[in-house]
Amino acid sequence: MSINLDDYKEILDELTPESQETLRSAWVEAAKIFSPQGLDHYLKGALALRRLGRGCELVATWLDEAPQVAKEVGEDVVADLIQTAMNLSSKTSGAVIELMLATAPTAAKRLGDGQLFVKYLQFLSLLVAQAPRGVRPMLDNLEVLFNQLTLGGLRRWALWGAQAHRTDYPEQVLYFGLQSKESLAVLQNERKGTLFIDVQRRINMYLRALWARDFFMRPTSGDFEKRDGYKPFIEGYFIHVPDAFDDYEGIPGLELYRAASAHCAAHLVYTRDPISAESINPWQMAVISVIEDARVQALSIQGFPGLKQIWSQFHSANPAQSASAGDYLNRLSRALLDDKYEDNDPWIAQGRTLFKEGADQFQSNQISWDIGVTLAHAFMEKRIPFNPRTDILTAPYLDDNRYFWEFEEFDFNKSLAAGFDSPKQLRKRVTLMEMVNEIDTELAGDDAQEIWTLGTELFPYEDMGLSYNQMEGKEPVSEPFHYSEWDYQIQLERPSWATVLEKRAKSGDLQIINDITAQHKRVISRMKFLLDAMQPQGVQRIRKLEDGDEVDINAAIRSMIDIRMGQQPDPRIMMRSVRKVRDISVMVLLDLSESTNDKVAGQEFSVLELTRQACVLLSDAISKIGDPFAIHGFCSDGRHNVEYFRFKDFDQPYNDEPKAKLAGMTGQLSTRMGSAIRHASHYLKMQRSTKKLMLVITDGEPADVDVRDPQYLRHDTKKAVEEAGRSGIVTYCMSLDPRADQYVSRIFGAKNFMVVDHVERLPEKLPLLYAGLTR
Repeated sequence: MSINLDDYKEILDELTPESQETLRSAWVEAAKIFSPQGLDHYLKGALALRRLGRGCELVATWLDEAPQVAKEVGEDVVADLIQTAMNLSSKTSGAVIELMLATAPTAAKRLGDGQLFVKYLQFLSLLVAQAPRGVRPMLDNLEVLFNQLTLGGLRRWALWGAQAHRTDYPEQVLYFGLQSKESLAVLQNERKGTLFIDVQRRINMYLRALWARDFFMRPTSGDFEKRDGYKPFIEGYFIHVPDAFDDYEGIPGLELYRAASAHCAAHLVYTRDPISAESINPWQMAVISVIEDARVQALSIQGFPGLKQIWSQFHSANPAQSASAGDYLNRLSRALLDDKYEDNDPWIAQGRTLFKEGADQFQSNQISWDIGVTLAHAFMEKRIPFNPRTDILTAPYLDDNRYFWEFEEFDFNKSLAAGFDSPKQLRKRVTLMEMVNEIDTELAGDDAQEIWTLGTELFPYEDMGLSYNQMEGKEPVSEPFHYSEWDYQIQLERPSWATVLEKRAKSGDLQIINDITAQHKRVISRMKFLLDAMQPQGVQRIRKLEDGDEVDINAAIRSMIDIRMGQQPDPRIMMRSVRKVRDISVMVLLDLSESTNDKVAGQEFSVLELTRQACVLLSDAISKIGDPFAIHGFCSDGRHNVEYFRFKDFDQPYNDEPKAKLAGMTGQLSTRMGSAIRHASHYLKMQRSTKKLMLVITDGEPADVDVRDPQYLRHDTKKAVEEAGRSGIVTYCMSLDPRADQYVSRIFGAKNFMVVDHVERLPEKLPLLYAGLTR
């Protein structure tokens, strides 16, 4: 459902003609990014800036940059952004506010998190109060600064300059403009370390390679006042890590990120139940935490032995350390991880023994509680006091363990409520008398608790040859298909969350298809030789094999001649007969959302018409080769109504019937791509082919009317592609969106997509792409 700019006429009338023109040019992009509530904040923000009387350029900057900020870190921060701009209006000039808005997308992209962006806005308000002359030169160099500093580092660098040059305004300008020696020296001191934003993609791929699932990671700037002493933690099923790590005793920060993320991921995978913190003291909690860390690490090392080396290198505890309670905890942590570590203390030896004896019970964290309480009690004989603030684990990759402790404010079961309580719809057939006597309403929708259907159509008494269905009823649909959706924020699936309803594809004018074939005769003739080369070639003999089905007489004779001549013979005297048969099934999945009705830039035809042309040429090509293929399409109107159209099925010949359906396809509604891919995979899995290919043709990113978070459906579609891959289905995306490079590779993989820059060449490119994928 598209939102019309004319619906906001009252706001438009208050803007200047220049601002109105800017808004109209930015509206298409803004409407794609913002929800209706977000658009309201967006337009009211423009109106508030207009009423400041600081010029049209300030309003134009807001209109251009606010959607980019929302795209990077979510639309919720837009209200904070406009509030900060309004607060600064009484403290600084309009040019500085305009520069702050212009650089906001850079800050949002580098920070990558809404909470961090809000902290950045708070930092700007503080800096304007302490060093007003330094804000503009700092914003001019913001991209350079964020490429080297975390938000905490930027704050410390800026506040140092504000304090050092509080009254010296010329030096203040030089400092924040990176033109003084002190500025560069402080910058150099703060730039040490590896920034999370620079390695985030590699860490995500690393975790996915280990556990074949995605973990949502979030940078957290907890080091405003100091760089060290900040631990990772897990909260709300998000892995929170510092936005920068310094090198640790010669070990690169990237290795520390790998160790920390893998340790937190191990907790998410293997800590399935919380550990109650009731009736235990802080010392017992500390020892149980060490055992639980060792348990999840041991389970991880069983599957991935290399993790032991990654974690062990950060443990430096040894028997020579002073005997505080914290030292014993660190020695125990190292002893349970590294079997090469030698420590003759009886308490450490007891911990190792109990840990090894309980190895067969590691699937439950009850063993951690049992071992931890036993060791905590045994340690009391040493009469060493314990201080929770100072006696802590020193390995920098370990998290603070808040994840698995069960306190009143922590709910481990919140994910179970997602989608489980929704009642399932009951559909049943009834007799005519049941329908007449018991029905509550004849106007129930697809979300009704019960849907009753008659076995035959019902005709009125005044029979005009039309049934009630034909006069007033809805077109019959298939039984609903329910699919899960992946919620990246809680890292869990929402079961039976989306409903796919198969709709009958309407037939169109067959002459449209015939005209397309006639129009592209040259393309068809150029493809003829390529298609002939892809035909099955029958039986082929593979020669020069050491192990084969039969002896190659000619090769055997040559080897005997070599032996008689005293030369080394060629042992490859066997051959094998291989039957060359194409064994592939292809699903072409079309995005039929409302945006496909838009005209191609500089052309008179729409994206939908171009997609239809490409499908006709592709269908002709595949039918000539003889591969089984299907052409399906989809659109959506919320999670309860994902409409799915089957224009051609695998067992259906490519004749006038599917051609007429292709001629009649239309564009409407939105793009809930993940559910459509799962439903298409359902049909592909039923094919007996060795190879299975799904070719998705779309003109934009996944989106739907009931989803505000632009990342939600991207992550769900990515999950649907991974599920299809585990079933042996290769998913390839051909995108007609020129901006698709920003998201399509993260969804479909680095090599499984193509962005068509010149959309008008789609009919020519699609058959050639198919030939390359299935050769």
